[in-house]
Amino acid sequence: MASGFRRGKQQRPPKLEARGELQSLEREGPFKEWLGMPDLYRFHLVVEGEAYSYQTEDPELAVAVGDRVVFRYKETKAGKWVDRRSLAKAIDPSDYQ
Repeated sequence: MASGFRRGKQQRPPKLEARGELQSLEREGPFKEWLGMPDLYRFHLVVEGEAYSYQTEDPELAVAVGDRVVFRYKETKAGKWVDRRSLAKAIDPSDYQ
């Protein structure tokens, strides 16, 4: 009987996904949200001309300007926010021959 806590047959909207070349990367922070929470850094990314925001505890990202990246995101009133732990380098199979 306990097959999840969703009521009804409503389908969850699919996650939005973006990929492309990282053109710009800026870091803000650290920010202290509340006592006991680790410092948060806010990154502003520009991928293929679109602006995204990403928030994490890490002061540096594993991607750099010029890398091809892939990530999931959601659109809010404040802009487009990248999901946590979804930002990564995109692997192109044609590069590995």
